[in-house]
Amino acid sequence: MSESVSETALQGGAPSPDRALARDSERAVARTARRVLIIVENLPLPFDRRVWQESRTLAAAGYLVSIICPKAPGYEKSFEEIDGIHIHRHWLPAEADGALGYAYEYSVALLMEFWLSLKIAFGRGFDVLQACNPPDTIFLIGGFYKLFGKKFVFDHHDINPELYEAKFGKKGWGRKLLVFLERLSFRTADMVISTNESYRRIAVDRGGKDPRDVFVVRSGPDLTRIKRVPPNPALKKGRRYLVGYVGVMGKQEGIDLLLQAVQLIVKHLGRTDIHFGLVGGGTELPAMRELAKKLDVAEYVTFTGRAPDAELLEMLNTADICVNPDRANDMNDRSTMNKIMEYMALGKPVVQFDLTEGRVSAGDASWYARPNDVADLAQKMVALLGDENQRIHMGAIGRERVEHALSWQHEAPRLLAAYDNLLGERT
Repeated sequence: MSESVSETALQGGAPSPDRALARDSERAVARTARRVLIIVENLPLPFDRRVWQESRTLAAAGYLVSIICPKAPGYEKSFEEIDGIHIHRHWLPAEADGALGYAYEYSVALLMEFWLSLKIAFGRGFDVLQACNPPDTIFLIGGFYKLFGKKFVFDHHDINPELYEAKFGKKGWGRKLLVFLERLSFRTADMVISTNESYRRIAVDRGGKDPRDVFVVRSGPDLTRIKRVPPNPALKKGRRYLVGYVGVMGKQEGIDLLLQAVQLIVKHLGRTDIHFGLVGGGTELPAMRELAKKLDVAEYVTFTGRAPDAELLEMLNTADICVNPDRANDMNDRSTMNKIMEYMALGKPVVQFDLTEGRVSAGDASWYARPNDVADLAQKMVALLGDENQRIHMGAIGRERVEHALSWQHEAPRLLAAYDNLLGERT
C-alpha cells in the first residue's frame, strides 16, 4: 500500500477515472498485439501450476499465449486449446534418472521444443519466448530467436547446480557444466523472473544480471483452485490422525527422512493412531514404497502417486497437520516450496525442517525441526497432533498469510509489471 501512495504522490495526485480508464484501454490494446511463447520441459500443462497461473494471467491481460510442454499420462493430446491458450505437447523419453539419462531426455526435449517453436513462429507467432527451467538449455532456442528481434525471458524455477548436488551428492564436472549453462541462460535473457529473493540474488551475483532486469514473482497458490472441501474420514484408515504431504517424489524431497520419522513414531513412540497420506509421483516413488515396506510401516502410509486436484484436495483437507520433509541442503534452503503455501491456504499447520525460504513462506504457521534431524521431526509432528488449540491457531495464521500476502492474486500484478517493463510499457 505504501508503494501505491508514494507513486501517486510523485505523480502529483491520483489520476482521474477517465484518464485511468483510457490508460488501461491503451495497455489492453498494446498487449493484444503481444504474443508470448512459454516453453516448459519438466511438467505438462496445465498440470504445472505456476506456469499455468502465469499463462492465464497473461492471457487475461490480452496477451496471446502459446505453450510448448511434454506429454504425460492424462495429458496425451498433441494440441489443445484451453481458455484461449494454445498448448503444444511433444513426446519425451521416460523420466530420467542419472546423468546420461538426463542428457538424453534434455537433448530430445530441446529438439522437440525447437521444432514446435518453428511451427508456432510461422503460425500464430510470438514476440517473447519465456523459458521455464529445468533444464538450463532452452536459452539455445531463445538465443536463436533473439537474432530475429524476439525477447527472451528466463523464468528461473530451480537452481540446477544445487539441484545436481542434492540429487547426486557431489560437485565435480557436472556442477561446473550446470553453472556454465545457468550463466549462459542469464546472459541470454532480456529479463529474469525469480521465484524468491534468494533466487534473485543468484541471478545478480552468480549470473551477473543487472538488478533492474530481475523481477521476483513468487509461486503463490490460486485460491480459486486450492479450496476447502469436506474431509474424507476413510483416508485415515481407521486411525485418529492424518498427516498430509503433497509434492514430487525425488531424492531431494526427503521422503526417506519422513519414512524414518514414521518408523520412530510407530515403532519407538508406539503411536499407531497416526496415518500418513503422501500425494505425488516421481522417480523415487517405487523406491519409497519399497522403503516403507523395509521399515515395516507400509500399512501406516498411503502413496497415491500423481493425483488430480480433487484427490489432492481431499487428502489435504482431511489431514490434521501437513509435513514438508525437504532435507537441508543448498537447493532446498534457497527454494520456495509450493506445497507449504498450499498447506497454509487450506488452514493446515505445518511441520518442516528449518530452512531459510521455508521460514519466509510459513512464518509462525509452522514448527521447525532441526535440519535433517529425523527424531526431532517425529517428535514435533506428534506434539502438534496432540495440541488441537495450537493446530487451530497456526492454521489460522497460515490462511491469513496466504490471503493477505502470498496468494497468486498478489503475484499476478508483479508478473504483468515485469512484462510491461520488458516491452517498454512502463507506467
